[in-house]
Amino acid sequence: MIDFLRRKRSERRERIAAGTPDGIPCMVRHPAGAGRWRMGRVFTGPGGARWVPRRGEPVPLPGGRATGVRAPSVKEGMAINPGSRIVSCTYGTGGVDGSGGTIEIAVMPLDLRELLAVVPPPDAADSTADTPAP
Repeated sequence: MIDFLRRKRSERRERIAAGTPDGIPCMVRHPAGAGRWRMGRVFTGPGGARWVPRRGEPVPLPGGRATGVRAPSVKEGMAINPGSRIVSCTYGTGGVDGSGGTIEIAVMPLDLRELLAVVPPPDAADSTADTPAP
């Protein structure tokens, strides 16, 4: 089983390095705390991150930031994989139209690091800006 997981991870890294990323598979509840969990993928690109559901319109996540990571509750575990991790995020630039919102993204633990690279926690972005140059 461990060999399978290692092989899967290396195949994903090869696809990303080749320039054909397949996105991060996930389940999303949009807006956070309301509605149903929907399947889709989180993609990155020159326009920023976006969630693309299996059915429906993509949701752009400009300026997305992770506000917390948690395990699913028992009730949520019936709708999504109970072994997954839920990342609560806020997004939006607060532009003229006031666009922005919250979203919860459930991913498997193997994909968590990749998702947090796309929607980093606020302290990770601040800490890299404040570190002095050697």
